[in-house]
Amino acid sequence: MTFRDQFYYRIQKLNSAEKLILINIVCFILPLFLRTIFFLFNISSTDFFYWFELSESLIDLAFKPWSILTYSFLHSGFFHLFWNMYLLFFSSRLFLNLFTSKFFFNVYFLGVLVGGVSFILSYTFFPVFENSSTAMIGASAGVMAVFIFMSTYSPNYEVRLILFNVELRYLGAIFVLIDVVQIPYGNAGGHLAHIGGAILGFYYVIQLKNGKDIGKPFRILIDLVINIFKKKPKIRAVYRKEKNKKKNHSTSVTITNQKRIDEILDKISLSGYESLTQNEKDFLYKSGKN
Repeated sequence: MTFRDQFYYRIQKLNSAEKLILINIVCFILPLFLRTIFFLFNISSTDFFYWFELSESLIDLAFKPWSILTYSFLHSGFFHLFWNMYLLFFSSRLFLNLFTSKFFFNVYFLGVLVGGVSFILSYTFFPVFENSSTAMIGASAGVMAVFIFMSTYSPNYEVRLILFNVELRYLGAIFVLIDVVQIPYGNAGGHLAHIGGAILGFYYVIQLKNGKDIGKPFRILIDLVINIFKKKPKIRAVYRKEKNKKKNHSTSVTITNQKRIDEILDKISLSGYESLTQNEKDFLYKSGKN
């Protein structure tokens, strides 16, 4: 097995949250090289990154609507990235034991969106930010959404902290309180965005326990966008005369088998090979032999 094959194999073995963490790491390292190139050619890197960070201005958002998501992939320094990814890794392991990858991304990116909106609204309505101009980057709002979601969904789950165990409910409350008390001491908009993500995570669970999935419209929208860009194979109709019922039955079985194979392959692309049941693995193996 070549190095490239090993690399792709290891990437495929990562779960959804680990792949998201890897993307965040790449998005942190890549700008370091870009800044070097911009420096050598005497180009302002600030002008470039402006298009991906989230501005406090609604007018700016209208000109670069993608920034309501792209801001979450940029980080201001190593420790900013490290602590966000560490908390995301920890909370995602709990999350993915109970929910699907699609549901994880739904909560995470809704947290990013709500955090971004909270940031913009804070600079629009709070007098303390009058005449202020700034921008926000970082995945904290999405991370807080996932973490507070789990703290609310499994409040009695205990986490080991050095010498003693702490229930998730208390850990979640501590994180939110830390953000609240830090607002007057710098990065106020960022802390308010964290709180926005936390509120989303908390409210999501409350509604979920009442039988309502508030993220369903967002998930449907994302699926529609993905389907637009999916290449659909061209289907050519071929008409043949029916010879006997046995042939019709054979064709029907083939179509059914192919449909099941497609469903299994979709499951692998979403959650990885290890998510298959033994039945599905056996079926896929037998189909490959035929």
